[in-house]
Amino acid sequence: MRFGAVFPTTEIGNDPIAVRDFAQAAESLGYVRLTAYDHVLGAEHADRTPPLTGPYTQHDPFHEPIVLFGYLAGLTSTIDLATGVLILPQRQAVLVAKQAAEVDLLSGGRLVLGVGTGWNHVEYTALGTSFGSRARRMEEQVGVLRALWGDELVDFNGEFHHIDRAALVPRPSRPIPVWFGGSKLGSLRRAARIGDGFIFGRSGPTVVEALTTLRSLLVEQVRDPATFGSEMLIDYALGPDTWHEHADAFEQAGGSIVSMRAMSTGSAYMKVPVPNFSSPAQHVEALEVFMREMGERT
Repeated sequence: MRFGAVFPTTEIGNDPIAVRDFAQAAESLGYVRLTAYDHVLGAEHADRTPPLTGPYTQHDPFHEPIVLFGYLAGLTSTIDLATGVLILPQRQAVLVAKQAAEVDLLSGGRLVLGVGTGWNHVEYTALGTSFGSRARRMEEQVGVLRALWGDELVDFNGEFHHIDRAALVPRPSRPIPVWFGGSKLGSLRRAARIGDGFIFGRSGPTVVEALTTLRSLLVEQVRDPATFGSEMLIDYALGPDTWHEHADAFEQAGGSIVSMRAMSTGSAYMKVPVPNFSSPAQHVEALEVFMREMGERT
């Protein structure tokens, strides 16, 4: 089993040295992946139709993950940099292709582009994109991304994207892996058809059940589950006994990466204990404690 760390974006603060120190600590401790969340805007939840049901509001700070990874690409050397997940349908696919290619080049091939549809319709509206068509748009976007990354000249005509004999230069030196996230069966089906991996946003029996379903869907698509990656996020405040229990079950089900999350933001929404950390140093200490407890499994 390999271990990753969730970048504590809502609690790390704005000091670039603290951001650097967290990433470098994770790398030096043997974490193989740094996973960063994405939100461009937070929105007030009150008096919304339809309601906003996600865990974040206008008070929660988010570092922009692509820019963050451009910064960390030069400050780290081995740890993978994963978006978990980039809300792809509210962004321009061609621009994402360019940004992702640049980060992958500058990091020496360490970007994992995790994508999803999100839940914040206010954010979609502010960015000038359609919330209702987000799933269809995302599927087409993945095709656009891969064409731009891999082809010398792209001529693409779809429902949402039209590229007239154009090229992305420089292109990445390898196919950038595209992972999906989500909590519905449709997300698992989409990943089984066109994804390279899946990010599960929590841990426990429901994740093991979902992973088992995903592996069956991969077989239906005549794909080898052994070559398909999976990441499970586990909450630090659950404690060592639960870490071992959930990691054991995930590993036995075929999971490949367990990533530790220590942010208090979202804990109530996820119905897990609250760590209540108040400084970047405490987040670094949590990296040390978790790896000391779990690292012997690597």
